Amino acid sequence: MSFPLFSSLKGDTLKAIFLVCLAVGVVGASYGSLAMAYGFPLWLPLLLSIVVLAGASEFMFIGIVASGGNPLAAAVAGLLVNARHFPFGVTVRDLVGKGVMSLIGCHIMNDESVVFGLSQPTPEQRKAAFWLCGIGVALFWPVGTLLGAAVGKLLPAPETIGLDAVFPAILLALVLPALKKKTTLIRAASGAVISLAAVPFAPVGLPVLLSLLGLAARKK
Repeated sequence: MSFPLFSSLKGDTLKAIFLVCLAVGVVGASYGSLAMAYGFPLWLPLLLSIVVLAGASEFMFIGIVASGGNPLAAAVAGLLVNARHFPFGVTVRDLVGKGVMSLIGCHIMNDESVVFGLSQPTPEQRKAAFWLCGIGVALFWPVGTLLGAAVGKLLPAPETIGLDAVFPAILLALVLPALKKKTTLIRAASGAVISLAAVPFAPVGLPVLLSLLGLAARKK
């Protein structure tokens, strides 16, 4: 990837990507602090932040293990949450590149990079936004984790100050313009209803996947 590619992005998009990556770093700090509060060694959350690079799965993993759960079960739960990456991969297959670059592109594929990539008007801007946001998240997340771990217990649990709501709030703000289309709104609302209805009965992570059934909804 080359820097001239990123020059195709508009200033507002660059600013939005930076702010999202900064928010990711803040959540990463809460993750690192929480891991230290739970008694994990520093290397574990730092390693997960680099290798796994999936905030929701990492929070779930340390939460389950800290509460006495089996690490294998925690890993499986994390994989279930990240199963949404399968449809992500199909959607952004033209953005991740080819050859060795595709391996890197798949690694930096996350909610934020996918949303930014798909929301751009031209193929060049879509690819640039996907990579810039993906690389930004890949840098800010482990740095935030390391900073959070450094201050240890000084930061409260993320839910105390609402940091657990940062990710969904960011994504909602990014997708709101797309909801102006009636068909998209109907499908999104249908998926949300299905997901909420499944929460009391389905294991953690499955309601999100069931929300994909909302794609079958059609405008009358």
